[in-house]
Amino acid sequence: MRAVRYLAFIVLSLSFGVRAQAPVDTTPPPVMRELRAIWIATVDNLDWPSRAGLSTEAQKAELIAMLDKAVDLHMNAVIFQVRPGADALYDSKIEPWSEYLTGEMGRAPNPYYDPLAFAVTEAHNRGLELHAWINPYRARYSLTRKASANHVSRAHPELTHRYGSYVWMDPGDPAVRARTTRVVLDIVKRYDIDALHMDDYFYPYKELKRGKEIPFPDNATYRRYRNGGGKLGRDDWRRHNVDLLVEELNAGIHKVKPSVRFGISPFGIWRPGYPASVRGLDQYGELYADARKWWREGWVDYLTPQLYFGPNRPQQRYDDLLQWWADENVKGRHLWPGNYTGKVGFTNASRFPTSVIIDEIRMTRAQPGATGNVHFSMKVFMQDPDSLNERLLRESYAMPALVPATTWLPGAGTAAPSLFSRIDSASGDRVFEVTSGKPARTPWLWVIQARADAGWTTRILPGSPKLHVPVPRAASVDIRVMSVDRVGNLSPAARLR
Repeated sequence: MRAVRYLAFIVLSLSFGVRAQAPVDTTPPPVMRELRAIWIATVDNLDWPSRAGLSTEAQKAELIAMLDKAVDLHMNAVIFQVRPGADALYDSKIEPWSEYLTGEMGRAPNPYYDPLAFAVTEAHNRGLELHAWINPYRARYSLTRKASANHVSRAHPELTHRYGSYVWMDPGDPAVRARTTRVVLDIVKRYDIDALHMDDYFYPYKELKRGKEIPFPDNATYRRYRNGGGKLGRDDWRRHNVDLLVEELNAGIHKVKPSVRFGISPFGIWRPGYPASVRGLDQYGELYADARKWWREGWVDYLTPQLYFGPNRPQQRYDDLLQWWADENVKGRHLWPGNYTGKVGFTNASRFPTSVIIDEIRMTRAQPGATGNVHFSMKVFMQDPDSLNERLLRESYAMPALVPATTWLPGAGTAAPSLFSRIDSASGDRVFEVTSGKPARTPWLWVIQARADAGWTTRILPGSPKLHVPVPRAASVDIRVMSVDRVGNLSPAARLR
């Protein structure tokens, strides 16, 4: 059932009684398609919860405020971090409760609740997609608190290595790949998520000591691979390990739930020189992440390269990098670049004004093949520096938008809604009752487009079994109602007039 805030009895916000000076187009405008997502980071309590040890009710209230803010800003998805370091912000039999909830790894919230289940329900009640975000290999981000006995670093220390200030699982060990796959498929099976999202930490970013690189300590696993007949050099072997995980997750997720999308947010540069103007970190050679291969093989449903470099960086220009990723999209998947919106503000020289984000959204819209943006991270929208929220609504997100359809995945199918008209006995108003088409199923979303003297309005509402649309008797209106399934397919319109 949808939340009380979004009951199925909908009163449309239309303008009646004043005739426009110019004729109004009788054809409704196309419904805008654009992903507008925000990352909600839980690692180190970056976004949520604001600190470890908050009460259950305080945690819920904070998350609800964030989801409400996303709706107010006409966003349509949140990417919620549920596995920051081989832990769980959900009820898992595989990994321990995250320390970022209660302050103690392995301790469940009290009073008990399941944060991921709560987030899915509350997001869907608001018509927001919920993408569950995991880190595939990081085992510990902070070592200030003790790991629980069932954490991988204690239960299976042979799978982990201390590297710099963090603890990492070894991507070269098949048991690590099996563990990550098991975690992911467990989430997909048990939770009604819309997508599974993986971030850019594959092999770790290089650590230095006295200016020299510290080698990642995988000698034993590489030696085991070579002793077993493996022929690849170490760099190619490392990339192959990551490739295997990506390919297996893509196949496994779609086997378990064909409509659930799989997305990755890699570092924004594949390799220096691609395109020719670009310089910077080589993720292919340093993180052993061949994101171009995953993209070209179609192993992801969407890619979110983190184009975090900001303005005045001629060797990491947003438009150049975005075009390169678009040109590599030979399978026609979703390209939704990541934006470092959290840098908005004027507190120090590393920050930039809201106009930079506005310009990046404009450049995304101008690039064929790019169909949305993902903003890092939620905290900046709650703080609202430099009139960020007001300017986004005025200049970029004035109208609601649907997430682009994932046409290569199977949906529920969409038929034109069914409708009938009646007179409400209490108000005397004419009421249209709308239900989904045949076969009857509750849609993911409803789209309502209505024309009165002031012109067309579009509203996107959470799905419900029935939609009641009251129309004042004096109004001359044209109303179109469409349903949307879980992969974004839009039904033909039922016309009410």
